[in-house]
Amino acid sequence: MGVEIERKFLVNKEKWSQAIKEERSFFRQGYIVSDPERTIRVRLIDSAGFITIKGLTVGATRTEYEYPIPKEDAQQLLDNFCNSELSKIRYFITHDNKLWEVDEFLGNNEGLIVAEIELTDENEPFSLPDWVDTEVTHEKKYSNSNLAIKPYKNWNIQ
Repeated sequence: MGVEIERKFLVNKEKWSQAIKEERSFFRQGYIVSDPERTIRVRLIDSAGFITIKGLTVGATRTEYEYPIPKEDAQQLLDNFCNSELSKIRYFITHDNKLWEVDEFLGNNEGLIVAEIELTDENEPFSLPDWVDTEVTHEKKYSNSNLAIKPYKNWNIQ
């Protein structure tokens, strides 16, 4: 069984603008199923496709199965089967020998920047880069599947 242990943080935009960013990819991802207990996601990363099945999150842990699929299949699934989607630029940054993935969201989520770190254990120690701000691991509104349905640009609209 695949397991994902992930912590999420908001990013200080001013400090982030000064950070060295060497590696990045464009992500387009959509959701075939998106509910609290399970998610089926299709992702197109630059020229590679993936389908991912995720289970219920407990703490910072959930089951996860991810498989590569042909780029053309990912494109067709995104265009014809996804109920919601989002796009972002993901940066890959190593800090103290740990990989951080920082997402600058595009489109309806533009202005939101979220950093993630995957761990091998929920209690695994790690240090925070200076551009990391508030932890939002347990705030569901920051999940990608939620952002695809309730975009950041609408959060302040009553």
